[in-house]
Amino acid sequence: MFDLDLALSVRKISVALIPMLLGMVCHEVAHGWVAWKHGDPTAKSLGRLTLNPLPHIDPMGTLVFILTALTSPFVIGWAKPVPVNPRYFSNPRKGMMLVSVAGPAANFLLAILFAMGYRLAGSGMLMPGGVQEFLLAMCATGVWINLTLCWFNLMPIPPLDGSKIAAGFMPPHMAYKYLQIERYGLIVVMILLASGLLGKVVWPLVDGSADLISALIGIR
Repeated sequence: MFDLDLALSVRKISVALIPMLLGMVCHEVAHGWVAWKHGDPTAKSLGRLTLNPLPHIDPMGTLVFILTALTSPFVIGWAKPVPVNPRYFSNPRKGMMLVSVAGPAANFLLAILFAMGYRLAGSGMLMPGGVQEFLLAMCATGVWINLTLCWFNLMPIPPLDGSKIAAGFMPPHMAYKYLQIERYGLIVVMILLASGLLGKVVWPLVDGSADLISALIGIR
């Protein structure tokens, strides 16, 4: 029984590892790249505009990924946030909104690419059965993980990306007070996760997006 459980755990992590790493790294690179294109060289000067996962790894985020991959259907994790200095932007409010949208947008694009990979792997290409089974599982997991990262980060809870997007629509004094909640943000997120409330909001969005992508890609 122990060997079987260990094998299942190793398989679960191996299937989710590449999608999760890609999702976290591309999310942060997208933030840094858009910031750079709008005049902020901070992320680029720190070597964060790279797909090499090492500069992006956050020990706590990695630990949470491993724990949730083993114990929960809600797989989550995070990389080190890319530093952004809005003082470089000609329009700081608009610049921060675009930077914040970039991360979830990258995850949504990755979900589409994984869905295309799933269709390709299941199209009858000549490959060993075990390889095909692994690729199908990895691509399916990639769709769900990246849609989860997309919608999770769009939640308007400081410091998640959604809060910075929402702040861009508020009067400056209101936005300032709203973003001050960031110091309690992680506690709020953990409470919402533990209570299941966050899942009740995120899962329908993930499920609906997965259905939409499946229909667009032609997956039945």
